[in-house]
Amino acid sequence: MKSGLVSRAPAARSLCCRIFLERDSSLQSMAEPLPYKIIAVATTFSPRFRDVLAEAKRIRERFPADLHLIYVGERNEETANTFRNVLTELHLPPDSMVHYEQGDPADAILRTLAREKIDVIVAGALEKEVVLHPFLGNVARRLVREAACSVVLFTKPAVKPKPLRRIVFVADYSSHGLEALKRTLPLAAAEDCERLYVIRIITAFDEARASIGAGASTSKKPSAHDEEEDALERFVLSAGMTEVPVEVRCVRGNTGLVASDFVQSVQADLLVVPLQKNGEANQLLPSNIAWITDVIPCNLWVIR
Repeated sequence: MKSGLVSRAPAARSLCCRIFLERDSSLQSMAEPLPYKIIAVATTFSPRFRDVLAEAKRIRERFPADLHLIYVGERNEETANTFRNVLTELHLPPDSMVHYEQGDPADAILRTLAREKIDVIVAGALEKEVVLHPFLGNVARRLVREAACSVVLFTKPAVKPKPLRRIVFVADYSSHGLEALKRTLPLAAAEDCERLYVIRIITAFDEARASIGAGASTSKKPSAHDEEEDALERFVLSAGMTEVPVEVRCVRGNTGLVASDFVQSVQADLLVVPLQKNGEANQLLPSNIAWITDVIPCNLWVIR
């Protein structure tokens, strides 16, 4: 295994690790995710209907799986023909399962996800967009908060999807976080990602707690700043081999919104957030990432 470490922005000691790894078959499985078995797409006959379905096709090509469609409305000959025609047009299996549901759209989608044991749901994201912040729609917001499966939201879906050139991954050091990073690496490679930023969000509260934990010792030892970045680098390297350029950053601020600002500053195409599976509806998200249920700076992939 070959690896190189290049310093970026010395004042902030931002570390950039560009990892070049030989294709050793004994190591390759370390970076390969377990495939999704079922990918679903939340569909409406809106102007962006084909766009969202095309993005779902992109995810299905990256993670081969059965495709299901969830439609809140009645099944009739017209809707059946519409689905059949658009699936054929996008070169998707025309016999893909379509779930026709009734009731509140968010409730109906969440109910279907649980009943059909869906692994990942793809949907459009936006409710409205202001000068600085695009906001999640109600259905998308509830999927992020309540779905027991992974969620992929697209802010500007397109029939010809835009490559995901810059990806930001929010790291935690849990085993789930590591598996999520391993799942992200092959997607980044398939998208010819120019840079994968792996960031650690550190709030003022985190730093104060670390300072108290350090005690009053006068012995010379690495600063909490250095230790955190070293830990983040080790976390990335433990995910296994990749040819994707990876840069690690500790992002500091008074609130988790500093991560949103970072995503916008690097013009990211995708934000990846690992979250533990929901044990119950409305489970609270970690405070430093709770903002993603309202503000979405780019496409979002929540990995559960």
